[in-house]
Amino acid sequence: MCLRAPGATRLIALLVFATMAEAAPAATPGPAPGAGSTGPLTLAATTTKPATPVRRRRARRRRPLPPDGVFSRNAILLDPSTGEVLFEKNSSRSVPIASLTKLMTSLVFLEQDPDLDREVEVTMTEISGAGSTQLRRNERVPLGELLRMSLMSSDNCATRVLMRESGLPRDEFIARMNRKAVELGLTGTRFVESTGLDERNVSTASDVARLLHAAAHEPLIAEITTTRSHEFRTARSRHWVGNTNRLLYGRYEVKGGKTGFIREAGYCFATWVRSQGRDLIAVVLGAPTNATRFADTVRLLQKVQQPAATQTQL
Repeated sequence: MCLRAPGATRLIALLVFATMAEAAPAATPGPAPGAGSTGPLTLAATTTKPATPVRRRRARRRRPLPPDGVFSRNAILLDPSTGEVLFEKNSSRSVPIASLTKLMTSLVFLEQDPDLDREVEVTMTEISGAGSTQLRRNERVPLGELLRMSLMSSDNCATRVLMRESGLPRDEFIARMNRKAVELGLTGTRFVESTGLDERNVSTASDVARLLHAAAHEPLIAEITTTRSHEFRTARSRHWVGNTNRLLYGRYEVKGGKTGFIREAGYCFATWVRSQGRDLIAVVLGAPTNATRFADTVRLLQKVQQPAATQTQL
């Protein structure tokens, strides 16, 4: 039964006004008296906040899997013990490889037999234009820690310091990177600088697989590239270095690997794993996203893990 007496209506209006005056300024008033009601108007009804509208999430449209199962523009999967190519996609095409370059930089740097405990100073020359880095101007850091930063978190500043402290002039260091590529039979590979920031550092998926195979035979590179995280201190700060290789957190036994990205190269990844008693090297170049490069790699690895009777094209 609705209230109809004029006196009662005025009393309720006064109560409603008083209640609204005590509310926060941003509060939203309740529904109008009597709106949608079938019973007496009460004070509680005027102070109840309306339900927050539920926002419907727009369903993400999953991109259909390509016929070959790989979104990356270039890829290869091979057995390093036999050289057998198990899958390939544009694997002989030379393309930018971004920070996969650092595998070669590390090889050439270690060939100079450096004292990895020696502390060296970081300068603005290395920091400028290097992108994200934990290092600061005038900070003194052991060479071994810089090598970890270069290979694990792809720190360009650290990589530049390594080249500077290698004992070789810059042009000679780059020349040795290219000579090493020739020695390893990397016919589609060319370097113009040490970090991978320049898109003119190019290689092929097939060549990168050989480069990773050679780099991971260097015990220190293998140890660093399979470490999930590392901490160290300098006189100025404490550093935590995380590995960008997501496969280290999965079910695979990783024996080496490196990630890379610049806009011109897309997302790149090279890894050497041991799975079900078999060694496999997978390389993907030009993936559209960070997650895709790892998903592509896992699909490649799963291809050879299927029983022979159930294997299908990726």
